[in-house]
Amino acid sequence: MIQSIRRSSMLMLLFFTLNSALAQQSVKGRVLSAKGPLEFANVLIKEKSLGAITDSLGNFEINKLEAGLYTIQVSLIGYEKQTKKITVPLESNFLTFDLSTLDGSLDEVVVSGTMQEVSRLDSPVPVEVYKAAFFKANPTPSLFESLQNVNGVRPQINCNVCNTGDIHINGLEGPYTMILIDGMPIVSGLATVYGLTGIPQSLIDRIEVVKGPASTLYGSEAVGGLINVITKRPEIAPLVSVDAFATGWGEVNADLGIKSVLSKSIQSLSGVNVFWYDNPIDNNGDGITDLTLQKRISLFQKFEIRRKGGRAFNLAGRYVNENRWGGQMNWIEADRGGDEVYGESIVTNRWEAFGTYQLPVKELVNFQFSANGHKQNSYYGTTFYLADQTIAFGQLTWVKEAGKHNLLLGSAYRYTYYDDNTSATFKEGGSENFPSEIHLPGIFVQDEIRFNSSQSLLAGIRYDYNSVHGNIFSPRVNFKWVSQDRRTVFRISAGNGFRVANVFTEDHAALTGAREVVFAEELAPERSWNTNLNLVKKIYSDQGNYFGLDGSIFYTHFTNRILPDYETNPNQIIYANLDGSAVSKGISLNVDAVWNSGFKALAGATLMDVSLNEGGEKIRQLLTERFSGVWTIGYAFQNLGLSIDYTGNVYSPMRLPLLGELDDRPEFSPWWSIQNIQLTKSFGKKWEVYGGVKNLLNFTPPANSIARSFDPFDKGVEFDRGGNVIPTPTNPNALTFDPTYVFAPNQGIRGFLGLRFTLL
Repeated sequence: MIQSIRRSSMLMLLFFTLNSALAQQSVKGRVLSAKGPLEFANVLIKEKSLGAITDSLGNFEINKLEAGLYTIQVSLIGYEKQTKKITVPLESNFLTFDLSTLDGSLDEVVVSGTMQEVSRLDSPVPVEVYKAAFFKANPTPSLFESLQNVNGVRPQINCNVCNTGDIHINGLEGPYTMILIDGMPIVSGLATVYGLTGIPQSLIDRIEVVKGPASTLYGSEAVGGLINVITKRPEIAPLVSVDAFATGWGEVNADLGIKSVLSKSIQSLSGVNVFWYDNPIDNNGDGITDLTLQKRISLFQKFEIRRKGGRAFNLAGRYVNENRWGGQMNWIEADRGGDEVYGESIVTNRWEAFGTYQLPVKELVNFQFSANGHKQNSYYGTTFYLADQTIAFGQLTWVKEAGKHNLLLGSAYRYTYYDDNTSATFKEGGSENFPSEIHLPGIFVQDEIRFNSSQSLLAGIRYDYNSVHGNIFSPRVNFKWVSQDRRTVFRISAGNGFRVANVFTEDHAALTGAREVVFAEELAPERSWNTNLNLVKKIYSDQGNYFGLDGSIFYTHFTNRILPDYETNPNQIIYANLDGSAVSKGISLNVDAVWNSGFKALAGATLMDVSLNEGGEKIRQLLTERFSGVWTIGYAFQNLGLSIDYTGNVYSPMRLPLLGELDDRPEFSPWWSIQNIQLTKSFGKKWEVYGGVKNLLNFTPPANSIARSFDPFDKGVEFDRGGNVIPTPTNPNALTFDPTYVFAPNQGIRGFLGLRFTLL
C-alpha cells in the first residue's frame, strides 16, 4: 500500500515537472544601433525580473518564461531605452531592437568649421548644431525669430516701426554675422537687414552656428561668427511636408515642401513659404502699429543630380517678394511718401542661386558658386530709399589627404555691385550717381595635422585683395584634444577677422529719415583678433540618462571698429572708425540633458562684456546685454502621442540710445523675458496638431519707446541754427521723432494653433 502511494506520488511529481518544463519558453533576439551590434546591453523582462546581457554580436537569450504577456526592456548607457510588449510563445522566434543614441550631436556631420564634411566630434572648430526638431518646439514664421532660443545668439529688432532687425552673436551686431545657405554666402549686404525671412523652415535640415571669426575660410563679414542654414537633401526628404499655423493676432504662416523624382539621376526639392499679416494693432496706445504688416511669398527649388563615381552636383534657387509697412494706424497706400500720415513702406524683390559641382578628376576638387540680386523700393516717411544690389561669388577648393595631413586649398572671387539714391553712391562734390563696384579675389590654404587619434592641429591663412582697400591677410589656428573614451573634447583657437562696411546696406537706422547720416571720415576696414577656449563633456548615468556640458571662454579685440554715434548730436548718426579699441569678451555654457523617462532639457547662459575704449574712457556698447539665458524643456508622453515644450529667454539691462540730456526715458532697459509653451499631439506618423501661447508673461517695452510718436514729421519741433533741438513748452525734453530706442518686440501675449503633415 505504502509503495503504491509512493509510486503514484513520484509519477505525479514527474508529470508536473515535465508539464512545467514543456510550458517554459525562451526569448531570443539581437540589439543593434546605427553603427552595428551593441555589446553589454541590458535586456529585462520587467514582470519576472529575468534578464540577460548581449554578447559581442548583440545577441541575447532569456529562458524559463511561462506563456503570457510581458514587457521586455532594453537599455544601454548612452542609448535611448526601448520597450516592447511581447506574447510568449512568440509568433517570431527572434526579436530585434534598434537603439538610438541619447546624444548623437557630437557625431553629426558638420561643414561650417572646415568647409569639409566631418563629424562634430572630429571638427577642430567648435560648431553648435540645431536640428529641425529644435525649432519645432517654438514655431516661428522666419529664420530671424527662430534663433531666439540659441545661447549667445539674439535677434535684435532695430526699428519700432518697420520691425527690421539683425542677428547678434556674443554681443556683436548683425553686420559681423555671416549667414550662409548650404555653405554659400547668400544672405549679406542688404539682406543682412531684409533677407532673413522667407526661408521655408520645412526644408531646413539643421542650422550650424560658429561663434568667433571665420574670415580665413569665408572672408569679410564672418568676424563675429557665421550661421549656416543646411537644407534637406532631396533623397532623404519626405515626399510631402506641410506646416501651417495662425496666431491670435491674425498672423498666418504656411510652409510646403515637395520631393520629386524627375529621372533616375535627378531628384528635386521644392518649397513655398507664405506669410500674411494684415491686422493693424496698437495695444500700447502710441498711435503706431505694434507689429509691421507683412505680405511675403518665398519660392525655393533644389536639384540633386547623380553623376558617375558619386560626384556631387546640386543646384538651388530662391525668390522672395515681400511688402511690409508700419506706421500710424490710419496709414494707407495713398499716403506712401507723403507728409500727412507717417508710414514706413518697404517693397523687396530678391533672387538667389547657388550650387556645387565636383570636377570630373581623380582628386576631390569642388567648384561652388552663388549669385543674388536684391531690389528695394522704400519710403521712411518722406525719405525715399531705392537700392539695387548684385553679388556674384565663385570658389574652387581642393581637398588632399597626405599621411597625417588633410589639406584644403582654395581660391575665391566675389563681385559686389551696389547702387542707391543716397550720398553713398554720389560722386564727391556733385550729384552724379556713381554705383559701387568691389572686386574681391582671394586664396586660402588650410592644413589639419592629426598627430594621433586624440590630438590634431588646424592652421590656415587667407589672402584677399579688395579693389578699394587693398591687401588683407587672415590667419587662424585651432588645436583639438579628445579623450580616449571620446567623452571629453577640448579646443583652443585663435584667429583674425576683417570686415569692409557699407553702412546703407547694414544699418537700418541710417535709412529711417529720423536722423541725418554723417561720415566723419573715409571708413577703413575693421580688424579683429579672437581667442576661444571650448570644453565639451559627455556624462552617462548608470540609469542610462545623458548629460552634456559645452562651455566656452571667448575674447575678441577690434581695431578700426566702425560704430554709429547716436549721442553726440540727437539729430545725426555719425559714422567713423573708432580711435581706440573695442572688446567683446565673456563666458558661455550649454547644458543638454536627456532622461529615459522622455524628459529633455537644453539650457544655456552667456555672461559678457562688450565695450569701447576711446581716449582712455571705457564705454559700454549700446543695445548689448551683460547676461542672457535660454532654455528649451520638453516632455513626451509616449503612450499618448503627446508632448509639451516650454521655451524662453531672459536678458539683463541694455544701454539704450537717448536723444540728449533732457530725454526722460530710462537709459537702461529692464530685465526682460519672452516665454512660450506648446502642446503637440501626434496622430500616427503623418499628422501633428500643435498649439500654445507665445509671450506668456505678456512683456512689451514701455509705451513711450518711440519719442514724439504723435509728431512723426517733427512739425512741432524747433531747431537752432546748428540743427539742435530747442526745448519749448510743448517739447520740454527737446525730443524728435525717433524709432531707434528699441530692445524687445512690441508684440504681447497671443495664442497659436498649427498643423503638420508629413508623407515619407
